[in-house]
Amino acid sequence: MFLDRVKPLDAIIATAEKKSLHRTLGWFQLTLMGIGAVIGTGIFVLTAVGAQKAGPGLMVAFAIAGFVCIVAALCYAEIAAMIPVAGSAYTYSYATMGEFFAWTVGWALIMEYAIAASAVSVGWSGYFTGTILNEFLGIHLPAWLSGGPLAMGGVEGGFINLPAFLIALLVTALLVIGTSESAKVNAVLVAIKVTALTAFVALTLSSSDFDTDKFNPFLPAGLFGGWGTGVGAVGAAATMFFAYVGFDAVSTAAEETKDPQRNVPIGLVGSLLFCTVFYILVAAGAIGTLGGQPIMDAAGFPLEAGSAELARQCAMPEHADALVCSNEALAHVLRVIGFSGIGNVLGIAAFLALPSVILVLIFGQTRIFFVMSRDGLLPELLSTVHPRFRTPHVVTIMTGIAVAVAAAFFPVGQLADISNAGTLYAFLMVAIAVMILRMRDPSRHRHFRVPFVWLVGPLTVIGCVLLFFNLPSAAMLFLPGWGVLGLFVYFLYSRSRSHLGRGIIEVVDDVAGEETMIPIHPPRD
Repeated sequence: MFLDRVKPLDAIIATAEKKSLHRTLGWFQLTLMGIGAVIGTGIFVLTAVGAQKAGPGLMVAFAIAGFVCIVAALCYAEIAAMIPVAGSAYTYSYATMGEFFAWTVGWALIMEYAIAASAVSVGWSGYFTGTILNEFLGIHLPAWLSGGPLAMGGVEGGFINLPAFLIALLVTALLVIGTSESAKVNAVLVAIKVTALTAFVALTLSSSDFDTDKFNPFLPAGLFGGWGTGVGAVGAAATMFFAYVGFDAVSTAAEETKDPQRNVPIGLVGSLLFCTVFYILVAAGAIGTLGGQPIMDAAGFPLEAGSAELARQCAMPEHADALVCSNEALAHVLRVIGFSGIGNVLGIAAFLALPSVILVLIFGQTRIFFVMSRDGLLPELLSTVHPRFRTPHVVTIMTGIAVAVAAAFFPVGQLADISNAGTLYAFLMVAIAVMILRMRDPSRHRHFRVPFVWLVGPLTVIGCVLLFFNLPSAAMLFLPGWGVLGLFVYFLYSRSRSHLGRGIIEVVDDVAGEETMIPIHPPRD
């Protein structure tokens, strides 16, 4: 049977201790890491897309996505504190459902983090070229340096998105130098964007332009827009879920955290609660001042975000100030209501903030690679730790180059939805893992226990399934396609090289107090 390889929890923890990463992170750094991953892309880049899908119901979309993330975070918190090692959902699945399902989760996470990091890199490039170079420095990059040839919507004469390529490599270099150093830079970036968004909320909610009539109709596309359409409040929630992508990187940092049993739960739940409330307030300010009604087609259905028809409608004078037509939504809102200077400052804040999102996403992906390599499912070279910086430099460099190349040449317009598909699958598997461990190993000490786990766990599963089936159909189909490729890799390479499959696991000898290599009979295929 190919479902019979379940790695003992004690062996997973012993393996981590034998070849571990340096513990440098506390709860405050973890919380900032979570905020750094969450506040950024969704609020700075995708607000206009969310409004086009849901109108003022964007606030509901943020609440739905935030709720699913919070119940998932509670599941993450229990299992991450219980298994304080790198690997996130991959490791947790290995200890509960076995190697095969763990591989599928790890493979999905690799896709999620890489696509998301590339997308954010391109989003940062837009702010850099539009706000910094054009508006402030008067420098205009030639088209062949500012857009890839495959960019969604087409960049005439585009050859390479050089700024996106360079920012991905810069963040990669920072991660190679060290986790602690990366966290310090991230803390500065988080402070900048939280300050900017706080100013946005204060200015918009107190503005004379704020009018509650602009919230009517509140759900112009309804709560559910229809299967595979990606519109309506739930469809927008499935897209805006991208705004929360990366918070689970906090749990991947468990192996590099001081006192993970205490600090990981605080970092996970605290950062999500903070960010969800913040998102709803920002959406309320943007819609209450500028309005957020979607542009409809002849049948009264929202035009597809990013479509040629929407671009044509946005080019018309009557939609010049529309929230749904802006590429710099929040800065645009402030300019329209008379705060142009602050709007430009907010654009600068977005330019400074987005690298922190790229940082956390690449950080998370490299740690997934690291632990899969340590288990023998990927080449051992990938788990090599730098002798000076104590970081997995080989896999970090490889990941960074892949992200940079994708950001430089490939389309990103629909990648948020594709990335969400992998994230939702991982969240679902973590919820299942927590419930399995409650039944299989109820006596193991848990430093954090999910309250009402038999309610929270199923709610997480239902929420993930609901959002997945409200993604656009192309995004839903990408995940199984990527999964099929992963199955080929697993059965042709990884399964035969798995440490567990070869019959050797690492455990801690409670009597001797030492780690011992114990051969076991490998499971039969």
